[in-house]
Amino acid sequence: MNQSVSPALSPGTRLAYLIIAVATGLLMPIQSRVNGALGVQLADPFAAALVSFVGGLVALTLIHLLLPGPRRAAQTIPRVIRQRQFPWWYLAAGMVGAFVVVSQSTAVPIVGVALFTVSLVTGQTVGSMIVDRLGFGPAGPRKISALRMIGALLTVVGVLWAVSPRIVTDVELGTLLFPMVFSLIVGVLMGYQSASNGVQAQAYGNPLTATLMNFVVGTLMLGMIILIRLPIASTGGNFPTQWWFYVGGLLGCVFIGVSAFMVKHLGVLFTGLCMICGQLLGSLLLDLVVPTAGSHISFATVAGTVLTLLAVALASVSGSGKTRRNRG
Repeated sequence: MNQSVSPALSPGTRLAYLIIAVATGLLMPIQSRVNGALGVQLADPFAAALVSFVGGLVALTLIHLLLPGPRRAAQTIPRVIRQRQFPWWYLAAGMVGAFVVVSQSTAVPIVGVALFTVSLVTGQTVGSMIVDRLGFGPAGPRKISALRMIGALLTVVGVLWAVSPRIVTDVELGTLLFPMVFSLIVGVLMGYQSASNGVQAQAYGNPLTATLMNFVVGTLMLGMIILIRLPIASTGGNFPTQWWFYVGGLLGCVFIGVSAFMVKHLGVLFTGLCMICGQLLGSLLLDLVVPTAGSHISFATVAGTVLTLLAVALASVSGSGKTRRNRG
């Protein structure tokens, strides 16, 4: 299969795409807050993730049934997979999406949206560089320059700075570190998820269909985990009655779909950067305006987040050069 980015965009179109990507990044902190609250209500992050994924899967299924464009694209799925137009393990992007939701349900109630997002963003920066270097996405491989390495190191410094007040005040450090490390690892995998979704969107001819496959794979994986854990799982939670607890899956549909579309036009690197900008800004605003029990905003949190944002920009500055290639 040939993999290449789209022809050069006009400045106006590129700016519009960048603004859309940043705005879409704002949805991730909102989704994190919703899924984190749902995880507390259900007393099980895997159950919360499954509810979120089922909601998104239902919405995407209806879209593919009702709209002719997505319906035609969905009909190509068996042929695309049978002809191996991309490596089969690209389908595992849906598993990454499931773990993103699990990390939201696990970490946000403990550390707050801001620190969760900083951890996730650090992982995304590292993951995007690995993906760019290996050439998993439509844009092909990119070299890892010294500036990008410095930027990656600065993101770690930013995380440590942002989390420093919690390290000093929290008695049990492990309570804070485990969810943040888990979120960081999931963030690394998100770079692979974005690249895989971009390739799948190109193969199916529609980013919504790539999103649908994400939700199918993620729902199946979470369902299997729930069944395996059923004999030992806690049953102390209750399904909330407020409607907003159930919009996390819809927000995830938008985030994944826009990401799959933008990767083809902007590349993994700049798509990730724009969405990271939205994530960082949105997470700070949420913790400032609607704080949770785990939220803790201080000067160090804000300064560390800003440093992380600048470090991500630095890591992306020298990544514009790319080598195109064919992947058979």
